[in-house]
Amino acid sequence: MIYNKLEAKEIKVTETPTADFVFEESYELPPLIEVEEYIKEKKHLPEITSAQEMKKNGVNIGDFQIKLLQKIEELTLYIIQQKKEINKMKQDIKL
Repeated sequence: MIYNKLEAKEIKVTETPTADFVFEESYELPPLIEVEEYIKEKKHLPEITSAQEMKKNGVNIGDFQIKLLQKIEELTLYIIQQKKEINKMKQDIKL
């Protein structure tokens, strides 16, 4: 166990699943209102360990990276949805 600083040029995590399941048609993107309510109540993102838990139990870097990637992919899908809504609103205004 290392209790000091760890420095490396590269760390490779192998045999780790990805978060590409977010782009499957069967994936249900959580409604933003539910995400907002969760954040207000819990003070952290859904499926992301709280800072308190991280301090107490540490963090599995491989798992954490996948969860972060999942959140980035979800954000991308939210942005795409919003862009479509904006484009539709622009078309409606022109009519």
